[in-house]
Amino acid sequence: MLQSKSNWKFNMLPENMTQWMDDSSNLSPVMKELLIQRGISTAQEAQDFLSPKLENLNDPIGFQSIDKACTRVHTAIEQNEKILVYGDYDADGVSSTTVLLKALQELGANCDYYIPNRFTEGYGPNEEAFKHASEEGYSVIITVDTGIASVHEAEVAKQLGMDLIITDHHEPQEELPDAYAIIHPKCSPDYPFKELAGVGVAFKFSQHLLGYFPDHLLDLVAIGTIADLVPLVRENRILTFYGLKKLAITKRFGLQALMKQCKIEGKINEQDIGFLIGPRLNAVGRLQDADLAVQLLMTDDVEEAEHLAEVVNELNQERQRIVASIVKEAEKMVSDQTEQSVIIVAKAGWNEGVLGIVASRLVKKYDRPAIVLAINEEKQTAKGSARSIPAFDLFQNCMKIRPLFTHFGGHAQAAGMTLPLSNVLEIQAELNALIQEQLTSDDFKQVIEISKTICIPEINEELITEIDQLAPFGMANPKPIFHLNAIPSEIRQLGNMKNHLKVLFNEKDKKIEGIGFSMGELFHNITPKTPISIVGELGINEWNGIKKPQLIIQDLKIEEWQLFDHRGKKQFDISPYFHPQEQHVVISNQEIESESGYPGNVCRISYDTPLDTIARAETLYIYELPDNLQQLQDIINQVQPVNIHVCLYVENSLYLSSIPSREDFKWFYAMVWKKKQIDLNKELQMIMDAKGWKKDHVIFISKVFFELEFVKIENGVIQLNTSPVKKDLQESRIYQERMNKAHIEKTLYYSTYQELIDWFRATINYMDREGLKEEITHGL
Repeated sequence: MLQSKSNWKFNMLPENMTQWMDDSSNLSPVMKELLIQRGISTAQEAQDFLSPKLENLNDPIGFQSIDKACTRVHTAIEQNEKILVYGDYDADGVSSTTVLLKALQELGANCDYYIPNRFTEGYGPNEEAFKHASEEGYSVIITVDTGIASVHEAEVAKQLGMDLIITDHHEPQEELPDAYAIIHPKCSPDYPFKELAGVGVAFKFSQHLLGYFPDHLLDLVAIGTIADLVPLVRENRILTFYGLKKLAITKRFGLQALMKQCKIEGKINEQDIGFLIGPRLNAVGRLQDADLAVQLLMTDDVEEAEHLAEVVNELNQERQRIVASIVKEAEKMVSDQTEQSVIIVAKAGWNEGVLGIVASRLVKKYDRPAIVLAINEEKQTAKGSARSIPAFDLFQNCMKIRPLFTHFGGHAQAAGMTLPLSNVLEIQAELNALIQEQLTSDDFKQVIEISKTICIPEINEELITEIDQLAPFGMANPKPIFHLNAIPSEIRQLGNMKNHLKVLFNEKDKKIEGIGFSMGELFHNITPKTPISIVGELGINEWNGIKKPQLIIQDLKIEEWQLFDHRGKKQFDISPYFHPQEQHVVISNQEIESESGYPGNVCRISYDTPLDTIARAETLYIYELPDNLQQLQDIINQVQPVNIHVCLYVENSLYLSSIPSREDFKWFYAMVWKKKQIDLNKELQMIMDAKGWKKDHVIFISKVFFELEFVKIENGVIQLNTSPVKKDLQESRIYQERMNKAHIEKTLYYSTYQELIDWFRATINYMDREGLKEEITHGL
């Protein structure tokens, strides 16, 4: 048995929608089920989803205050008032800033932009920036991807005589800013889609300002929407679907140069943005002013674009080095928080810009919510980011203790905050209590949502191509994860360090391979001819022009007990198999050299250990042959292991030594009968030469006859008993012991793997029947 690392959650079909509602589609049964899971059950709905249409986008007029905001901006343009676009420093923020700037420039506005410095100003609008804007003559400030929590700053803008227009998508808090206008989907009852990214809101505002649909801005919308991890459904799906197409043929020199740095060519997908473009744009604001990223997106100069893209790429590499260093320090701190349900680590000197990434790494490794803070020793404050596990809504729970934070904002799974350093322990205690109240131990494991169990014959290139129509994948429209259960025909490790796992399945002339990256260590935990369950994404592996379907493994488990065969390996080291959360029992009559290093969850026993003192354990290691098979069966019944490791090493084998036959006994007895007396001190070599026997052979026969009282032996002289009682060889204890030990060796040591597993399976099946019988008895 092998436990999965994550909780597997199989998607259930929506209620009242368990089948495809019409037969007018040529979609495969698998594809239809995937669409039903997304609430799509007719051919027309499928057509709309698989082939998104721009005409299905909502009219911006549904935004509350959008007409008022547009009128104010047009008035400002007519009167040549200065307009400031106030953005945020992440990929969504800089793309939002660029979208609105491009629209305002197209309208001939007197405009510029401002993005606060993460390190000196922090997140969102701030009083000093507004005062400086007023001094510079700006009369209109438009926020993008920020501002919904800026109650104080809205009041400052009003006092300074500036009109503040807020466009944002973050969670509104209890009190809204008293701004000139707020354009926010969640503050607009008449706007039907609430999950736009900041760039989506900025685009909608730009559309209303321009008076037409600005499809030339969609490449920027795709970047911000995908990078900000908003749900890729409905409007977001349509915008990114067409935005990715625009991005592939973009005329923006900055994006062309950036994609060259990323080595992106041809068709672009959501992964190119999520793993290549987005992180590079984010890296700028994480390490310095984000202005550089806006300049890159805005530039009309090829040489400048290439230079800026190179700088952005270097900043991203520096960001990766900084993250690795902080993660290493943070992990050392986490070792002191083993009893905490939420991780909080803090240190002076940490780069505030990368703490969200560090928090994500800690959540992934430790399966707990994590808050990572940079300490300002002078002000005695801490500032940082938090990430959560799926089962814990970080935003809602932190709002319950909002007074403990100086500033706080975010989403269910991610947040940013500033707080007095003295509040760190109290926040940890409060969140611990909330987590323990709401979650079970199982909730802490990462969750893999599985779309469907699939069979090997169902998997082919056509199905994978069909599934790709569901793209772009992202939040609320994840790439389908499939479950497969089968017996592999081959398992092996890949890579120079053997750190990857390859599993090959064959069924009905169909082949499918599974690749588990960084799963190479599991190779030793999988036994031959054992059904394994794997979950992962389907894809096409193309090599030298040959295309083959494959499954990229995300997790695997084995639900049956397993037998690991280490026979014939002297002093085999079992310590790599020790799991810290499992119990282990080792059968060994001798002290094992490495036993002093065994952890407390490993217990060594012998066959003489009283059964009632042996505890149950997940894994049993067998180093010694029993005196009889029942001894081993009893221990198995007591331990009830799910994994058995046979580590036997036989040096002087009885099974391989020749066992005297009945004819051998008859010949020797006939010789003693005839001679009446034989002196082995003198005649042993003659007997050995005559029959080709070894010394042990002769000695064994002699001992059996002596035990059966057929002869007397004194000082190596055998003398015939002239009146023996008739007895069978089986009545000899010596004879029985040797035959029994030979049989045990044959069963447990010299058997084939299949014979050995059959013996253990029969024992375990017997154990299961006995357990069932006992359960029924107790039930009565």
